[in-house]
Amino acid sequence: MVITQSVTIAKGNYTLDADTSLQKPLIIIRGKNITVDFNEAVLQGAANAALPNQFYGLAVRIEKGSSNITILHANIHGYKVALLADSVAGLQVYNSNLSYNYRQQLHSNWQREDVSDWMSYHHNENGEWLRYGAGIYLSNCSHAVIKGNTITGGQCGLMMTRCNEADVYNNNFTFNSGLGIGMYRSSHNKIYQNNLDFNVRGYSDSMYNRGQDSGGILVFEQSSDNVFAYNSVTHSGDGFFLWAGQHTMDTGEGGCNDNIIYSNDFSFAPTNGIEVTFSRNDIEKNIINDCDNGIWGGYSYGTYIYGNTIQGNKTGIAIEHGQNNTITFNRFANNKTAIKLWSRVTQPADWGYAKYRDTQSKNYKIYSNEFTGENIVYDVMGTDSVWFGGNHKYASKQIFKTGERLTRLDTSKENGYVDFTADGISAAEKVVSTLPRTAFNTMHYPAGRGQMRITEWGSYNFAYPLLWLKKVDSAGLYHFEVLHPNGVWNIKSTKGLTIVCQYQDTILAKADSSIQQRGIQLTYKGGSFNDELGRRHASGTPYTFSYDEFDTHAEWKIQYYKWDTLHNPNKDYGTFLQSLQMPFYTTQTKKLDYTWWGAVGKGLPADSFATVAESVMELPENNYAISITAYDMVKLFIDGKPVIDAWDASNSNLDENTNHKTHVALRGGKHTFKIIQAANSGLAALMFYIKPEKFDK
Repeated sequence: MVITQSVTIAKGNYTLDADTSLQKPLIIIRGKNITVDFNEAVLQGAANAALPNQFYGLAVRIEKGSSNITILHANIHGYKVALLADSVAGLQVYNSNLSYNYRQQLHSNWQREDVSDWMSYHHNENGEWLRYGAGIYLSNCSHAVIKGNTITGGQCGLMMTRCNEADVYNNNFTFNSGLGIGMYRSSHNKIYQNNLDFNVRGYSDSMYNRGQDSGGILVFEQSSDNVFAYNSVTHSGDGFFLWAGQHTMDTGEGGCNDNIIYSNDFSFAPTNGIEVTFSRNDIEKNIINDCDNGIWGGYSYGTYIYGNTIQGNKTGIAIEHGQNNTITFNRFANNKTAIKLWSRVTQPADWGYAKYRDTQSKNYKIYSNEFTGENIVYDVMGTDSVWFGGNHKYASKQIFKTGERLTRLDTSKENGYVDFTADGISAAEKVVSTLPRTAFNTMHYPAGRGQMRITEWGSYNFAYPLLWLKKVDSAGLYHFEVLHPNGVWNIKSTKGLTIVCQYQDTILAKADSSIQQRGIQLTYKGGSFNDELGRRHASGTPYTFSYDEFDTHAEWKIQYYKWDTLHNPNKDYGTFLQSLQMPFYTTQTKKLDYTWWGAVGKGLPADSFATVAESVMELPENNYAISITAYDMVKLFIDGKPVIDAWDASNSNLDENTNHKTHVALRGGKHTFKIIQAANSGLAALMFYIKPEKFDK
């Protein structure tokens, strides 16, 4: 359909598959001064795709050169991108639901992180971000208004590239597995009064807290003079993630500068509540509680950090190689370290930034802050010229921890009166005071990082029944949470797991290690709800949900080999294979679950090594989903036959391309598995997954 004039869509449910290419949308809107009222019609794509990572196509495109286009009351689900606008002035999108579109399937679980789940935004000059999908994707748009929309259950909510002068407010972009809002080369925008909570992946409470570059708000590559105010951005990978960009890293020029980050809640981030790097910004009156770092400000300069509440973080404010920064009138409480400033002796050789810019750590003003219950108040090393004045400290264990290369640390006014006040209105407050404050329902979710439970499709959203394995204790006891909206649940069946105790919404169970397919199946009856894939379930209808696990009973023998330029696996697989004669290390394991951030082991190589892993497994007849995450190259053979061939180091250029999947039908009985993997330099990984596609309940 091509729309060239104002129109109201007939209300109804439309199941329409898009073309697999994003170049051929279902609906094209072209022209000026057009209003398209979708009238709550539902546009549903990918009818032949069962899972979100199989969704494809573009539903609606507003064509280049159009202007003053208004989109109302649309419901678009099941596509790679729901709505895309390119070079459109005056676009307005109101009160639309663009939820449950494309998402990657995640491989990390509560026990282990899989590096193939990491996202990367460093390049978007040619629309590289489109590979992650979006509810709304804007490119080269000016003066857009995005208000009152809902995007949940996808990977990315709103993505903006080269967009200026937009107003984005009163939206609900929550529970996406990647980003709430992402900005690239976008300036002079106002982002305010949005719910951007639980945009997260790559977290397991008490196990690992990477976030894997997910975030509530992403600001990349020369995005300046934006205002971010009054947003709720809790439980996201990073609450606010700002990076100056590759141009700055290569040339030392520019940055993501003069952004105002005002009165937002960035609590409960697995990594950083606020990350602002290689740039100059204004951070005022935010709440930043229970994060790894409250504020990470690596290489930040001229940054003003004022009036924030920073509590319960590993580090409240952490800045390496910062310059001319001011930290004042903040309230710190119960952080392990309140403020940490430091530098390294040398800079990475491949950073142009360090060649063109002064990267010393120097010239800080830290005054009129309040510290309560800190383990360490100040941790400072490798820094010149830090002035402390009039800071108040209560019940803190250690005031100063100082290290090497520390000069001109001025504490003469630290315990006295400082003639500075917080009276008057700051420049940031003057800008923020012009924002229109409208009625808006801010969501309130349970506090604490432990509320993030990451499934294979992203964070649990408290709206559907889920049986969640919280931990397996040292006695081998499984601790399950039964999470659900209002309603009742019952145990329907168990296999290989014996219920030891059941109370309220908790189940304790013991596994029978002799059984390969183990699980617990429950039924739930309550009100209507959407499940994790967005499918609607009617009130009062019994709903079955379960926990399943598959134990291969495998014993893997792994041999490690060193390779050289004469037997380079990147050039000639055959020659490389013939060279695998004498392993430098051999071990056995029940699981292939390796991520080598450095050396294979103490005194062992970190680069240019290979592994050969072999196992014989006795498996029941079934169709199996099998995948391997590997850096850099890998092959899988089953019963001597090639099953996965990913012998191409270019797969490692993007983390998401390092997981390789296949489906194999296996007869019952014993099968030999052989995996050959080769690593170049840097990160190396080898993880193996296998599970039956149908579990025997």
